[in-house]
Amino acid sequence: MDCVSPILDVTTRLWYCTAKRAVYIRHLPQNLNSLRTAMEELKNLYEDVKERVEREAKLQKKCTHVVDGWLRNVEAMEEQVKEILAKGDEEIQKKCLGTCCTKNCGASYKLGKMVLEKMDAVTVKKTEGSNFSVVAEPLPGPPVIERPLDKTVGQDLLFGKVWKWLQDDGEQVSNIGLYGMGGVGKTTLLTRINNELLKTRVEFEAVIWVTVSRPANVEKVQQVLFNKLEIGKVKWEDRSEDERAEEIFNVLKTKKFVLLLDDIWERLDLSKVGIPPLNHQDKLKMVFTTRSKDVCQDMEVTESIEVNCLPWEDAFALFQTKVGADTINSHPDIPKLAEMVAKECCGLPLALVTIGRAMAGTKTPEEWEKKIQMLKNYPAKFPGMENRLFSRLAFSYDSLPDEAIKSCFLYCSLFPEDYEISHRKLIQLWIGEGFLDEYDNIQEARNQGEEVIKSLQLACLLENGRSQLDKKDKYSKMHDVIRDMALWLARENGTKNKFVVKNGVESIRAQEVEKWKETQRISLWDTDIEELREPPYFPNMETFLAPRKLIRSFPNRFFTNMPIIRVLDLSNNFELIELLAEIGNLVTLQYLNLCLILNDMYLLKSLPSQMVSSLSSLQLFSMYSTIVRSDFTGDDERRLLEELEYVSTIQTLFNSHKLQRSTRWLQLVCKHMNLVQLSLYIETLRITNCVILQDVKINFEKEVVVSSKFPRHQCLNNLCDVEIFGCHKLLNLTWLICAPNLQFLSVEFCESMEKVIDDERSEVLEIVEVDHLGVFWRLISLTLIYLPKLRSIHGRALPFPSLRHILMLGCSSLRKLPFDSNTGVSKKLEKIMGDQEWWDGLDWEDQTIMHNLTPYFQPLKI
Repeated sequence: MDCVSPILDVTTRLWYCTAKRAVYIRHLPQNLNSLRTAMEELKNLYEDVKERVEREAKLQKKCTHVVDGWLRNVEAMEEQVKEILAKGDEEIQKKCLGTCCTKNCGASYKLGKMVLEKMDAVTVKKTEGSNFSVVAEPLPGPPVIERPLDKTVGQDLLFGKVWKWLQDDGEQVSNIGLYGMGGVGKTTLLTRINNELLKTRVEFEAVIWVTVSRPANVEKVQQVLFNKLEIGKVKWEDRSEDERAEEIFNVLKTKKFVLLLDDIWERLDLSKVGIPPLNHQDKLKMVFTTRSKDVCQDMEVTESIEVNCLPWEDAFALFQTKVGADTINSHPDIPKLAEMVAKECCGLPLALVTIGRAMAGTKTPEEWEKKIQMLKNYPAKFPGMENRLFSRLAFSYDSLPDEAIKSCFLYCSLFPEDYEISHRKLIQLWIGEGFLDEYDNIQEARNQGEEVIKSLQLACLLENGRSQLDKKDKYSKMHDVIRDMALWLARENGTKNKFVVKNGVESIRAQEVEKWKETQRISLWDTDIEELREPPYFPNMETFLAPRKLIRSFPNRFFTNMPIIRVLDLSNNFELIELLAEIGNLVTLQYLNLCLILNDMYLLKSLPSQMVSSLSSLQLFSMYSTIVRSDFTGDDERRLLEELEYVSTIQTLFNSHKLQRSTRWLQLVCKHMNLVQLSLYIETLRITNCVILQDVKINFEKEVVVSSKFPRHQCLNNLCDVEIFGCHKLLNLTWLICAPNLQFLSVEFCESMEKVIDDERSEVLEIVEVDHLGVFWRLISLTLIYLPKLRSIHGRALPFPSLRHILMLGCSSLRKLPFDSNTGVSKKLEKIMGDQEWWDGLDWEDQTIMHNLTPYFQPLKI
């Protein structure tokens, strides 16, 4: 019995295996059909998944690795199933032919088993394929995305400079600011840099472009970086700004990348965005564009580059490309007309492109001439100017900090095209208009006016002037297209004719003047008005500027019809014979520019009696540097002073509190004057040929308390320009120690002068406590000519930190200049300028000639 049990067990096992094999063999046909059906179902599922992947690919998405592996597995499985099915069909065919024998049972068994196993595998793949919720994910962004860019013109030099900084790891330039006026091509230059990084494959892992605009939104910049850097949504959604900044920082700190920021209007805090410090292992370079140089400073650039308008050759080339060769060559006259149009753009690329496109297809000279007149006289009506040009340029105007500065900017458009505007005159006009009324005194208003001009220059709305006519004044100018935009803004923000500006028109017809009734400001340069029968009523007129009109008189009642006028500028009307007495009725007048009216006006007669005294609101009156007709006698001068202060003698000028407070510019030419008393408010002083003048004193007015802001030793705080000429008995100018803001000093042909500043004995020193270090602190220009007894400028060595020009001739007794080690004046220059031998070698006639030529010398720059 012990042997029977094992035998039965073996028998059972053999029977089971035999039976199972028999099932594999017996059910082979059914299993083959089941496998074929299952594979067809899997193939259909495969096609569905593949189509989903293809659709996602069109959306710039990439198939996931899991799905990609599944597709490849199904493709391989399909080949395997085909092979199994082919063998199965062959095996069944053999059975049908009765050729199966015992020796093939093993092969049939293996085939049957393989069929069932493959069915299980197909079933698994079907289950996997049915569970794919996502088949593709967004493609990672390329290191650089190409941006649309037309062919650039005239930017090669600037591009080369920026490109050198980007390529050179050794350069300590990591933060580059491109600034310039709107439409000048800053974004075009930045786009070229972006595309060149793509083309040359410079070794940066990423180039990130962000258009910032206004306001500088940290969240917006972070979102662009999120899209570019493939930060997981889990680490981004529902996170705070600081947490997102941390994620951005952790990604970027390991990368070498370039950040391109376009159109920045204010400082963007990069640390809040998550951008590593710009010196972080020299991995980050940043280039940005802005319309304000101030932003470059706020962003702490290592290099800033101004993007300027194109030179003429490049400007005309760009213009022609936009007009098209077909149009340019359509008529022999058109190339010259095209030059005229292109010059109106003054090299501004946006204007060249806008106007060039508008002229494309204009193929007759008549059409060109018509559009040229429209462009000159009504630029806002020219096609594309409002919506494509002015509206974009106006962003700079909109970003100005307050309405006062905006008004100051618009005011600059009243000057002619290409006109270099004197800062001094412009600020005077602004004061007269009331734009700077919040400041307590004239000096504060002038200082603020300079700050306004500086802010307009930094915003690229004003340009530095290049006028060399007056080194004592600064000049600015307005780009012609910016000026057109400003006039457009003035009209858009007010009445249709809020500003009327006419330049160089021979004569304006009466019918046109009738249309100006609602005008607020009129500016006429080199332009006359036809005689008016009935001058129109101007209820809103605040400003009337009519310089260089070359007229002899104004129509009667012309000014009477301006009840609220504040500023009247009639300067440089050289043929003006008389002023209308009706000007005295303009009780609101704040600024009457008589200074320039009388300058070089050889035909002007006496001012109308009581005209000036009637102007109760008058803030500025001047007859400075005036050459008048011989019949403008001392009686006329006396009467004028009587009107100003109701006094009877000229000496009252020095005693009158009202006149002293009102005097800003003073020129004295008097052979019989031995004493001058200076007003505390004087700004510019000329004393000429006062041959017996011995002393100049400061008029410490009893009724005027010098404020703590301007103590006694700075009581001439407003004085910035002094010229003394031909005062043979004057010994010194020690009173200048009370003028801390003195910028220009010229002393000529004062034969008795021994010291400029006598710091040993002086009545001034007894009255005030002087801080000698402040003397000449702001002096820019020093001229000393033929002062044979001059021994000293100052007894102490002083820094002269602002000195830029110096001219000294004929000062034989001057052996030493009071310059300390901080002045920056070389010893060689000091010796040359103090060389008396050269001057003594000239005879008196030559010396006189040299003196007469002095105003035309180019000052030596230090």
